[in-house]
Amino acid sequence: MTAQTILPANSVVDTGLATNSVRLDGVNAYLHFTNSSGNRRTWTYSTWVKRSKLINDKHVFFENNTGNNDAGYMQFRFQEGEVINLTGYNTDWLTTNRVFRDCSAWYHIVLAVDTTNSTAGNRLRLYVNGVEETSFSVDNNPDEDEDLPLNLNNSVTYIGAGGGGSNRFFDGYMAETVLIDGLQLTPTSFGEFDEDSGIWIPISVSGLTRGTNGFYLNFKDGSNLGNDAFGDTDLTEVNLAATDQTTDTCTNNYCTINPQFADDGNNLLQANFTEGNVKMLSTVDGWKFGRGTFLLDAGKWYVEAKVTENSAGQSGRFGIVPSEGGITLGNSDDNDVFEGLAANLGGDDTNLDKLDTGTGSTLFSDLASGDITMLAIDLDNNKIWVGNEGVWYNNNNASTTLSSSNHDIALPTVNNGWVFGLGQYRDGNNNITWEYNWGNPSFAVSSSNADADGHGNFEFAVPSGFFAVNSKNLAEYG
Repeated sequence: MTAQTILPANSVVDTGLATNSVRLDGVNAYLHFTNSSGNRRTWTYSTWVKRSKLINDKHVFFENNTGNNDAGYMQFRFQEGEVINLTGYNTDWLTTNRVFRDCSAWYHIVLAVDTTNSTAGNRLRLYVNGVEETSFSVDNNPDEDEDLPLNLNNSVTYIGAGGGGSNRFFDGYMAETVLIDGLQLTPTSFGEFDEDSGIWIPISVSGLTRGTNGFYLNFKDGSNLGNDAFGDTDLTEVNLAATDQTTDTCTNNYCTINPQFADDGNNLLQANFTEGNVKMLSTVDGWKFGRGTFLLDAGKWYVEAKVTENSAGQSGRFGIVPSEGGITLGNSDDNDVFEGLAANLGGDDTNLDKLDTGTGSTLFSDLASGDITMLAIDLDNNKIWVGNEGVWYNNNNASTTLSSSNHDIALPTVNNGWVFGLGQYRDGNNNITWEYNWGNPSFAVSSSNADADGHGNFEFAVPSGFFAVNSKNLAEYG
């Protein structure tokens, strides 16, 4: 396993579509609606998803027909082994051989159904990023003209949850989610390959005929994330807040934590990454570490991190490390170079330090629980600035404006670029919750600052020339 995660190319072409997604926490957040009598033989479900955890049975949708086992149920999910599975009551229809393990990638998934088709192999068709899946470990076709559980009167469709909305919650992001009742469509109704790049991108679905139970969720209304953009019945939201509306989408992918690097140096997954992998809380005593999903070797980047004390607090760190470095991020591995900040909230220690090649020195002595720390990272000139609550240290020339001639850390030369590194120490209940903001925060911000290109949502002003860490900016400046 390497530190670098390849960015999905489908996130750098600007279509003007898919500007928002919903962030589902994998704990108890989902959407649902109750069906009228629709077409149970012919329909199409399309959605874009970005996974946050590689854990069994994370549902894309679940159809529940409580008290009607003759009609059964239907579940469409990422199953054990990270495969896509479609199954139901006493029936297992499809399971891919292909696996889907990239938690930095956006996948476009289309399930197109028509049991009236006389060709058995065409009754269930599954597409990913515009290409049909044809290799399955399980491939059982419904009978001709068989009624499937979806669109049964008074059945309930759950988006991002399984088991009637009680478990198996999807953990990650969803965008451009569409159900078309009555038509078996191909992916070209929802996306196309860009002429210049060959990248699969979303297209407008406004001209599609929704049918009886169809809907279109574009997640543009932060106060009503279940809004049906086709203009019909909205879906009911459960445990979703305005902060669950994000701009991390299939057309502009944001950096998050890579769950494959949730490590304590011994290959033990003992850090809890939540809120779409932008929040970290250690679950076992000792040091726990993580890495970001983006590889950076150029550009100027601005990030924030909110630190909140738990019990008597502890310490943690946030910054960048060489992509080829060891797994313990500079805590005990001499091959690592950690550059960034360290937050100390244990006992009487309320310091924010800079970490230069893993060595700390105090810059701010008044760090408080709930403070938002800042990093400005200039990889074009190998410099870093550290700040807290809107104030830059500026090499002992503190100001709300970043001073280009007074950086706090000089970066060494590395061979294969940098990745974001994060770590925290836990001792019993004493811990720190970290909430990382690469421009796509899980916490509410009061000022809502963007970079010069209009990207990101930050508490404090983005320094001139610095940018949020997303794929559009990476394509232009990185």
